[in-house]
Amino acid sequence: MHDDAYFMRQAIRLARRAVGRTSPNPPVGAVVVRSQRVIGRGFTAPAGGPHAEVVALRRAGDRARGATLYVSLEPCAHHGRTPPCVDAIVEAGVKRVVFGARDPNPRVLGNGAGRLRRRGIEVVGNVERPACDELIEAFRKHVTSGLPLVTVKLAASLDGRIATCTGESKWITGASARVLAHRLRNEHDAVLVGVETIIRDDPALTCRAPGGRNPLRVVLDSRLRIPASARVLTKSAPPGTVIATTVRGGAKADRLRRRGVELLTVLREGKGVSVRQVLRLVAKRGVLSVLIEGGAAVAASMLRAGLVDRMVLFYAPKLIGGDGRAMIDPLGVRRMRHVIGLDDVVVRRSGSDVVISGRPATVHVTRR
Repeated sequence: MHDDAYFMRQAIRLARRAVGRTSPNPPVGAVVVRSQRVIGRGFTAPAGGPHAEVVALRRAGDRARGATLYVSLEPCAHHGRTPPCVDAIVEAGVKRVVFGARDPNPRVLGNGAGRLRRRGIEVVGNVERPACDELIEAFRKHVTSGLPLVTVKLAASLDGRIATCTGESKWITGASARVLAHRLRNEHDAVLVGVETIIRDDPALTCRAPGGRNPLRVVLDSRLRIPASARVLTKSAPPGTVIATTVRGGAKADRLRRRGVELLTVLREGKGVSVRQVLRLVAKRGVLSVLIEGGAAVAASMLRAGLVDRMVLFYAPKLIGGDGRAMIDPLGVRRMRHVIGLDDVVVRRSGSDVVISGRPATVHVTRR
């Protein structure tokens, strides 16, 4: 008797341990089961390392022969940085393979399952598929659109203000909410802010979650106004800092490059840079997910461009008033039927704060 859902949930838990650490590959978990007992576990190693299936099969060893392999994503059937996982599965003598989500990569879709079936292995798909699809959401967007998954995170007072009239913003939310914010950094490949956030708050944009790792830091700075003393420039934090600018040369650009900062020269859009081009360029370097942390102008530009996939809004039980800084700059919405709604809304508590997350519905912005 196969308890496929039970063992797939174990694979999903393993995959979650790899989130944010596998790009440009998706996070995947796998377990090898024989006689209703798990004999091998694994999750995807960082890029260039073994995939989840291979890790689990190695740990199972000879006991994998005749066993069932549970994997959260359809096994790959193509050569990348590593050989196809279907070859390792066949060689291990696995009798049955159960997977959760179809691989959205056009090079793989259906090929892994098909090759396994042609080798006489029983294949069952779509087990616990919603949870498995959620795990590869960033990977799916990357391979199908050439863009990373974009999450906008904002922390505001109950009346939607992210700073006082003097610009002070530390701290609106409580300690518990800030812990969650660092977990978000840990789960994303890159964190992106506008230069105004750097000038006003001077954040380090590093991850201080226990066992976490730092994301790539991306700054939108069309005119290279970033201060030389900014912590994103002075604080050593691999994988480093990228500045997206319209400036093509000059003394300041040269000084920044000498300090190890990468400059991305992009097209101008309005008063700033083309955010779509910035996202495409960072996606080409293997970034699957980007966390937008600041500020109101960047959030508005991403929403106007229809580039936001998820929003995470932290609300503190405080009131700042109408002279405070609004959490999102003007969107040009003139009628209620044009507002941006959120789907799949989840509301939870974090200490004394409230966290609301959801997915922006189709954006219909009317220009003023």
